[in-house]
Amino acid sequence: MSEEFKEKLRRYGEGTLADEDRDEVERELEKMEAYQAYLDELMGEEKPASSEDKSIKFGKGKSKNRSGKEKKIIRRGKWRARISNTFTVISAFLIFMIICSIISAIFYGTGERVEKYRDVVSSAIAVSQPNTIVHLSSGTGPFFSMNLTSKIEKQVGDEQITVGDYSMKLLFGWARLYNYSWTNESRGVGYYFVYPQEKNDAANSMDDSSEWERLEKLPEGTVAEAYLSFDQLFTTDELLKKFEPKNLQPLWFAADTGPRTRQPVVNDPLGFPYMPIWHADDMKVTQESREKRGWFGGVTSRSSSSPSVNSYGDGELRNANFLKTLHLMQEYKSISKRVIPFIDLDDSISYIEKNGVKLYGAVVTGPVKELLKLKEETWVSRMHVGEVRLWNWQDREN
Repeated sequence: MSEEFKEKLRRYGEGTLADEDRDEVERELEKMEAYQAYLDELMGEEKPASSEDKSIKFGKGKSKNRSGKEKKIIRRGKWRARISNTFTVISAFLIFMIICSIISAIFYGTGERVEKYRDVVSSAIAVSQPNTIVHLSSGTGPFFSMNLTSKIEKQVGDEQITVGDYSMKLLFGWARLYNYSWTNESRGVGYYFVYPQEKNDAANSMDDSSEWERLEKLPEGTVAEAYLSFDQLFTTDELLKKFEPKNLQPLWFAADTGPRTRQPVVNDPLGFPYMPIWHADDMKVTQESREKRGWFGGVTSRSSSSPSVNSYGDGELRNANFLKTLHLMQEYKSISKRVIPFIDLDDSISYIEKNGVKLYGAVVTGPVKELLKLKEETWVSRMHVGEVRLWNWQDREN
């Protein structure tokens, strides 16, 4: 700012500036914030006046009646500058959000990443949470994130009941936050399995008589979920044959994964559901159509069918599907590790591939009177009652 213009500003403040020069200064004040800052200094609004400037009084002299107008012009200029800065910040933020959304849409929309991530998360839940089912939906969020959400369901009898909510947030394929929100208070206690060991004082001291008593007190017209532990290891086919003549529905099988499961009580089991976890490449596509939307987007609709499986057989097929699911989780370990932080996938897979799939526990459901019959089975060593519901059952006896 030149000394000549500073002199004009000083005279403008004193009210001694000629009309022509005053109009010029007022026009400049409306455009340039630097001039306004200097006037603020002269007027003592932002900084205390120096001893040299204390004698300067705005609005005195010939144009005392113009001081109000001058202050309004200055005040209006300041607000315009503030509003302009605000709009600049908002515009920059909106542009950044648009760029983030475009990058996120491109990243998650290519290579079937969304379908893969959903498959990994739902598979990790299925093999680590007995009789727990999620149907994940996805949505792209701000700042390169994707949200997966689902209701948590369990099968009790012939009905799937909602027992909570699940959510996970991913950032470019990295699982960041996840949350189980259980609506059933009993789920907070947790259920466990007892590994079959002949000489195990801790396991032998665990009395399940109260669980059988609880089952006996339930009305006959109810169905329940039961967690069973066995006195020995079974192959998948052997265990399915055990359940074939019974009016019960197997739901989930606990698999031996080596030393980590050879504890008196297994709180973090690894296993697989009765119905195999079919993946995209397992399905046979019967019909496919694609609808183009916009320049880059589109919606693909597919009709497909899963492989057939024998209700009480096909143990090799079920075992192979279990291992394939574990390998998928191993491939996306950064995601699956967030879902099952206490399970070592590498060790578990190596052990199963070397020793085969052997089962030490299962979750079943059915009428209470049918579950009570398991008390007479020598191969059932422990039982815990899970969810209970009113009758919703269709007999399965063969």
